[in-house]
Amino acid sequence: MKIVKLGPLDVRLAGGTDREGGGTGPLVVLFHGYGAPGDDLAGLYRGLDVDRAVRFAFPAAPHLLQGGFDFSAFGMGAPRAWWHIDIAALEEALATGQHRDLTRSIPEGLPEARAMACETLDALEKELSPSHVILGGFSQGAMLATSIALETERKLDGLVAFSGTYLAEDVWKPRMPKRAGLRAVLTHGTHDPLLPFALSEKLARDLTEAGLRTRFVPFRGQHQIPPVALAAFEQLVREIAAG
Repeated sequence: MKIVKLGPLDVRLAGGTDREGGGTGPLVVLFHGYGAPGDDLAGLYRGLDVDRAVRFAFPAAPHLLQGGFDFSAFGMGAPRAWWHIDIAALEEALATGQHRDLTRSIPEGLPEARAMACETLDALEKELSPSHVILGGFSQGAMLATSIALETERKLDGLVAFSGTYLAEDVWKPRMPKRAGLRAVLTHGTHDPLLPFALSEKLARDLTEAGLRTRFVPFRGQHQIPPVALAAFEQLVREIAAG
């Protein structure tokens, strides 16, 4: 694995013929979640049974967070975010057991994060010339990946959203038919205390009705990426890599 600056973001590259992103195979780009270090998802590729030619890229979010969980004891970097969230509102929702419905919201900072991510994706594609591109992420990273898929027209072959949610329904839903045929995997825990299971389920249903080849993977768990979610992700990558 190596770290390179591509566009405005630092990116960890792995997989491929040299295990550092070399070769000409498909490219999987995964965005980490809120409060995680830039290398949070980087270890996932080692456990996937996919063709060795598949390359992986793990961009680090631009915003450093103060007062977040200290990952340094685990040999990991500082906590980061793609955009800032209202922690007080989140804590109140958790304390009262109320799920946050963000379907009518466009988070402040999301458009800027999307623009930065797309600039980095442009640089990745120029540098690596991938045969196929799969975009995904966890939690806030899943929201970013979905936003890119639905709010841009860049070429994509697959989308994976681990424990994300439905944002900007008035913007996203009318644009879904333009992605008809796109393979998508959405996974979510039925007991997720942070982001409502029902909204991921609704997002998956709307994507399917718009013509996307969507697989929704529920699991009995919370805000996480369990083996069943990784298995669905692995299958998606294998199918796309096989052409």
